[in-house]
This record gives sequence, structure tokens and C-alpha cells, in this order.
Amino acid sequence: MSPARSSLLVRPELVGIVPDVPPLKAIKLPVVAERRLDNGLRVVVAKRSGVPRVEARLLVPAARNNSAAPPALSRVLTKTLLSGTPGRTSTEIAQTLQRLGGHLDAGADSDDFVLSGSALASELPAFLGLLAEVVTTATHPDDEVSVQREVAAQEITLQLSQPATLARHALLRRLFGDHPYGQGPPAAAEVQAVKPAQLRKLQDKRLRPEGAILVLVGDVVPARALDQAGAALADWSSGGGRPGVAKPRPAAPAPTLLVDRPRSVQTNIRIGGPAVGRSHPDYPKLALANLVFGGYFVSRLVDNIRERRGYTYSPGSGVQQNRRAAFFTVQADVATEVTGPALVEIRYELNRMLAGPLEEAELTSAKRYLSGTLSMSIQTQAGLASYLTMLAARDLPVEYLRQFPAAVEAQDEHDVIEVARRYLAPRHLRTVMVGDVGSIRAAVEAFDDVEVQPAG
Repeated sequence: MSPARSSLLVRPELVGIVPDVPPLKAIKLPVVAERRLDNGLRVVVAKRSGVPRVEARLLVPAARNNSAAPPALSRVLTKTLLSGTPGRTSTEIAQTLQRLGGHLDAGADSDDFVLSGSALASELPAFLGLLAEVVTTATHPDDEVSVQREVAAQEITLQLSQPATLARHALLRRLFGDHPYGQGPPAAAEVQAVKPAQLRKLQDKRLRPEGAILVLVGDVVPARALDQAGAALADWSSGGGRPGVAKPRPAAPAPTLLVDRPRSVQTNIRIGGPAVGRSHPDYPKLALANLVFGGYFVSRLVDNIRERRGYTYSPGSGVQQNRRAAFFTVQADVATEVTGPALVEIRYELNRMLAGPLEEAELTSAKRYLSGTLSMSIQTQAGLASYLTMLAARDLPVEYLRQFPAAVEAQDEHDVIEVARRYLAPRHLRTVMVGDVGSIRAAVEAFDDVEVQPAG
């Protein structure tokens, strides 16, 4: 190392100096074009050059009568959608995607059936043609169904062996009851009983264009891409019924739920309650309150029960969003012997959010984080596609990309404390714990009424 560089590294006037972070630049909105096809499909296209590719996201909303798509059938449907059409086998579909320089994956949640993928921009018409082919004519061959339902059953068995999965689904059940948002994974036996004929029937009912959204982002001319999407998907027939699940009813008050896992060495604590979505005026305030409390690594919750007390490695909080309901959640996986103290500290930090004050540095850091992560998330084609899909699903304009950072910046300490009192108050939240009930019950009963149920 040269003397000049060595002296620079030890200059005392530089020690402990943190450079000022300049204000974030205003987000440059993408050029977006939109069209609604006669069959009800909404197509949104954004130009984002840089690489000669295009990202695609297709959301097909669940029908209002969600009984037509039981979870076991939906689970297998996502795995066999790309298993064959009248014109191609699964191998030929994979080979076609490879020639297009792309990929295509299927998934589903309580709100939407989701197809996501990408391809070379020059191959967009062929890619859209393949997308239309699998959505409208997938055949779900018997041999493919046989294999994929076993894969799905094994995945579910593995999921349900994880206490974190049990805790999450116990909380969702507490918040949403019998509503689709409260459903956990189907039983492995239900998945194994799925028949190919059931999938073909579900294909015809579940994948309809009413209320569906197709988002394309990439090195394209938006008007031309709209024409290409229209040509590929105009014949997708409607008739799937009223799209969108019903709004869930408010959860009734309930005691703290203890899910028993005998001899467990840790307790999975989950706390949650109703919140608001991105279109609500309270959301910018709530997003800030969540970050200050537990939404990122420099939050109060992390500082308390991880850094100072060592109760857990990765506590956190978040605002989870479905189309018809949002909810605030807190999570912490702690050693069994500190379950009681950890619960005390979590609720202490929640109550401290309601009482105030907030330090200026806390609020400034949270504002920078929210605006900065939004700006970073839309820099890539994939990130912008996912964000525009979220906005379209919630009927938010592209201008939201500028409006949200401005709304965040406008909030002050009193705004954040006020919204915390509405959504973070412990008395409004439900608590679920998965652990060894024999070891933790007495500690929890010192604070709460409890209800016990076995795992599984």
C-alpha cells in the first residue's frame, strides 16, 4: 500500500463521518398504453428499453363463487397447464419457449391464477400465441397429471411439516375464517385424488378473460404490442361468471391461539389484524409506521428482541395485501423458554408506537427506504412488470409511482402515530403461537385467555 493511501485511511478527520444522502430524483414514468379487448381482457403495455426482451404477466381473477376451484384442483392445475395442448406435448412447449428465448410459469393464490414469463422482444407475437394456446386449450394429459399431483402432494407434506407454515395459516384462519383468504394448503390426499377430467373441466371454468389483466413490459412499441396481444387473445372466450372473490367479513374477537407441537424447541409467534390497501389515504402513513416498528432491519422490533435481547434471529412485520383485504402482521420465532418475555417486548414496542414520540432520524430513514425501494424495484423490466401488474389489479394509475413517494414525504410524526393507533394497537390484533404448549401455556396465560389446538 502506498504511503499516500495509508495516510488517507487513518486520517482522524474522516473517522465517523457519514456522507449526506442526496434527495432521491423524481421517478421518470414509463410510457404506458392500454386497451380492453371485447372479451373483457385488459392489456397494459409499457416501453422499457435496455435489453431486447419483453416481460409478461397474466392475472386471471378467481370467480366470485370460488367453490368452482377447490384448492387441491387449483394446485394441480398450475402444475399441468404447460403439460400439453392439442398441438404440442410438454416437451414441445418447452422447446418452443427455448427457441423464443423465454420461459413461462404458472401459479395461483386466493385472488388470481398467474402466468408469468418472458421472451425476446422480436418473438413477442409467437410468445403471445403460445400463451393463448396453453390458456385456452391445455389438455392436462393423464400421465402428466399422475406425476404432477404426486409432486404437489410431496410439496404440501413438506410445507405442513414446517412450523412457520403452520403459524402463518393458523393466523390467516383466525383473521379470515372460511373465506378463501383463510384457507391453508389442501391435504396431500386431496391432491392425490385429483383426476385429469376434473382439471379439464376446471380449465374451462377458471381461465376466462373477464377481469383478467395482461401486462407487457420491454423493448416494444406499445401500440404495436397492443395489436399483437389483441390478435393472439381476441378469441379467448368469455363466460366465466363474475370475477373476483367476495370481501371477507371482519374477524370476531378471539383468544390467543396456541397450536401444540410437543417437544418443539421454539415458538413461532404470529400477530395480525386488519389494515388498508395501497389505494387508501392511510396507506403511506401505515407503511411508515410498519417500517419504524418492524418492517426492516433498523426497526425498533429488530433492535429490541434481536440486537439487545437475542430472543430471535429475524423478527419482522409487514402489511400483506390481497385484492379484497389487507392485514398487518408481526412474526418472531423465539426459543421456547423466552416465549413470554418475547411476547411482552413485542407488545411493548407496539404500544410505544401508539404513544410516541418518533425520532426525526427514524422517520427520515423510513421515508428514504420506502421511496428508494420503489425506485429500485422498477428499474428492471421484470420489476416494472410486476409493479404495473400490482397497480392494474388495484385500479391504480401509473402516476402512483410518483404520487406514493410524495405522499410518504408529506407525513409527519403525528400522522404516523395517529395511524399506528388505528392499526397497530395490540387490542385490535389476533395472536397465534405454534410451539410446545406444555412449556409455554403458563407464561401466555399470564397475559391472555388462550385456546389450544393440536398441530395438523
